Amino acid sequence: MPFPPLKFSNDVLGLLDQRLLPEKETWLECRTAEEVVRAIQEMAVRGAPAIGIAGAYGLYLGLRDFKGGREEFLKVLKEKARLLGGARPTAVNLAWAVHRIEKKVLSQKGLSTGDLKALLLEEAEQIRKEDEELCRLIGRAGATVFRPVETFLTHCNAGGLATSGFGTALAVFYTLQEEGKSFSVYATETRPLLQGARLTAWELSRSKIPCTLVCESAVASLMRQKKIQRVVVGADRIAANGDTANKIGTYAIALLARAHEIPFYVAAPRSTFDFSLPTGDRIPIEARRPEEVTRGFGRRTAPEGIRVENPAFDVTPHALITAFFTDRGVLSPPFAKNLRVLACANSVSSNA
Repeated sequence: MPFPPLKFSNDVLGLLDQRLLPEKETWLECRTAEEVVRAIQEMAVRGAPAIGIAGAYGLYLGLRDFKGGREEFLKVLKEKARLLGGARPTAVNLAWAVHRIEKKVLSQKGLSTGDLKALLLEEAEQIRKEDEELCRLIGRAGATVFRPVETFLTHCNAGGLATSGFGTALAVFYTLQEEGKSFSVYATETRPLLQGARLTAWELSRSKIPCTLVCESAVASLMRQKKIQRVVVGADRIAANGDTANKIGTYAIALLARAHEIPFYVAAPRSTFDFSLPTGDRIPIEARRPEEVTRGFGRRTAPEGIRVENPAFDVTPHALITAFFTDRGVLSPPFAKNLRVLACANSVSSNA
C-alpha cells in the first residue's frame, strides 16, 4: 500500500508532517524554497528519495514568482540550488536532484524565463515519476531472494514515507505482499527520533503486514535465537565501492548480521549512489541537535549540561553487505565492478 509523503498542486507543495506521526496526519503547505528547506532540515519530510523530490519542487517554488531577465534568473537559480542542495548533507539524492534540474536549465539557451519556469516544474515532476518506477523495480529485485515464511529485520524507515510512495527496503515487503507470499518483519525503534516505531510500524500495520517492534538493543538476542533470516535496510548515500551511509545504528546491525551469518541487503535507487566518492570515508555525516537526545519529543531525559554526540548516520563497509537491491536488479560483490551498471545509468539520466 503506497504512502506518498508529498503532493504538488496549484503551485503548493504539500508535505505529510512526519514529525507528528503516528498520532496525527497533518499536511504542511510550502510555497517558497525557504519553507521547503525548513521542512527538510526539521525532518517534516525525510528519507533520501523524498527529500530529493521535495528539493526539486522547492527549486521551482524558489523561482515561480521571479520577474526579470534571463541573466538574473540564472543567478537566482544558482542561489536557490545552493540553498536547497545543502539543506541536509548526507543524503545525496537532494543535491543530485537539485543539480540535475540546474544543469538542465543552464543547458537551454533559447528559452524565455517563463519557459524556464515551466521546465523547472516539468523536471521536478519527472524526478517524482522516475522514483515511483525505480522503487517498483527495487521491490521486484528484492522479492527474488525471498524464501517462504521468512522473517526480515529493517532499521529506520525506508518505506513509502521516505520516497514517492512505495519505498526502497519496504518496497520488497509490499511486493511480496502483492505476490501473496507469507512473511513477517521486525522493525527497530530507531533512536533517538523513533522513525522505526513512529513511521515503519505505522506503515506496515496499516498495510496489514505482520510486524513486531523491537529496541535496537534486542537485535543481537533475536539473531542468536534465529528469529531473523534476512536484514533489509535503505540508504542515504552509497560510495563507488559499496560503502553505505544509512541511519545511525545500521553499522552495528550489519556487524551483528555478519556474526550470525545472516544476509544483509541494502535497497536503493540509482540516485542514491555517489560515484564521485571512492569510499565511504568521504561521505559527510550530519550532526544533529543535542536536544533530540536530551529532550526527545519535548521531555527532558538527560541532565542539564551533559555533552552529547548525535550523528544522524553511520557508514557500513561494503564487506558487510551481501547485495544491493536496485532498479537494475540484485547487484552482488565485487561491488567495485558490478555497481558500474548504475554509474552508467546515472550518466545517461543526468544527460537526459
